Amino acid sequence: MTAERSIVVVGDAVLDRDVVGRTERICPDAPVPVLDVEAATSGPGGAGLAALLCRAPGTAVTLVTPLGDDEPGHELRTALEAAGVSVVPLRQAGPTRRKTRVRSLGQSLLRIDDGGPGTPLGPLPAEALTAIDEADVVLVSCYGAGTTAHQQLREHLTARATGRPVLWDPHPRGGAPVPGCTLVSPNLAEARAETGMPDGSGDQVARRLREHWSAAAVCVTAGASGAWLAASAGEPVYVPAVPAEGDPCGAGDRFIAAAANAVAHGRTTSEAVAAAVESASAFVAAGGASGFRRRHEQPNPSPAGARETGAVAAGAEGAVVDRVRATGGSVVATGGCFDILHAGHVSCLEAARSLGDALVVLLNSDASVRRLKGPGRPVQPAADRARVLQGLSCVDAVLVFDEDTPERALAELRPDVWVKGGDYEGAELAEAELVRGWGGRVVLLPYLSGRSTTAILADVR
Repeated sequence: MTAERSIVVVGDAVLDRDVVGRTERICPDAPVPVLDVEAATSGPGGAGLAALLCRAPGTAVTLVTPLGDDEPGHELRTALEAAGVSVVPLRQAGPTRRKTRVRSLGQSLLRIDDGGPGTPLGPLPAEALTAIDEADVVLVSCYGAGTTAHQQLREHLTARATGRPVLWDPHPRGGAPVPGCTLVSPNLAEARAETGMPDGSGDQVARRLREHWSAAAVCVTAGASGAWLAASAGEPVYVPAVPAEGDPCGAGDRFIAAAANAVAHGRTTSEAVAAAVESASAFVAAGGASGFRRRHEQPNPSPAGARETGAVAAGAEGAVVDRVRATGGSVVATGGCFDILHAGHVSCLEAARSLGDALVVLLNSDASVRRLKGPGRPVQPAADRARVLQGLSCVDAVLVFDEDTPERALAELRPDVWVKGGDYEGAELAEAELVRGWGGRVVLLPYLSGRSTTAILADVR
């Protein structure tokens, strides 16, 4: 059995709060929208979110952060410890920092900040220094509140970085990364500002910053465009991102947390960056930080906080539905195993997409395929099947379901059109009544003659 690894996250924690509702009217006494609140959630943000995202099977996580002795500070600590994160609090200046985002239909309308400044006070407790010394990986998550400018902390991190992994997620208002960091991960805008190269490409600014910060490697992240990695030897490495539509809030935390986990478990820096880019794309598709909090409020969430999806996370379909319906469009859904994608599949998927403004594919999980198709199937795991489907321009999102039939997934999605491929002429589909119950339509498409996954596998064997 692989020994448990330890990650210590050092940085500025925030209490994030999301107020979500619908805006359907304008205030009579001011030209502003009225939000009818439907839900309010709160949870750790900043370095607190990074610590939560580091939690994974085989990884112990400790957060060293300033915390106020107040109600928001107690809420932050309680939420972190309930999720399995050990907390080493530092005394801080001012009350606990809070960020409240007001959202409607997946869009942010307003952000309200209060509390802080959150700068750590006095010498660091021995418990914090010991945690930093003994961790397999230290992740510095800077949010510009003053933690990374603390002189004693900087000296301690500098000493550690000479021989053991330190990953640093910088902030324009925070302290610069200490020399010797294993990986520093600014975004492209931050990298261009730091280098004074407003038009610099990702590889150019990554190289310049690696020298500027005396880091072993710098990875410049560029959202949907992927990331550029400049290491101490060789040419820069470009890592493309999986296309994802959703809320990008927290994607940087997801990136650096995934990279820290990969390094802690012995992956190379380039392997860690590749895993981090894929993980960040899935995080965005699943609703970002807000989606993460919603999933973790459910009883007994899975360790990954999502269904069996791999590269395409559960939640992407929700962002697609919100976007399409906000503009009065229609959502189409179809389903299947898609074990080996062939011309018949592509023909059906393109035809289904033409019936509306977005197509969501309901994909049978590996367990579901085994029950339906027998031993030896699927030949490709759900994550790979989902990734191939997501690569098609006609597919907007993929939702993996574990049951033998898609009724429960359909009830969650409530598409305007449900498309089935195959010879069902004259037969009543089991899910037809369900779809019609919310005013949806059922459409049948013929299979393309001579194309069959079973026949392809038989020929190969």
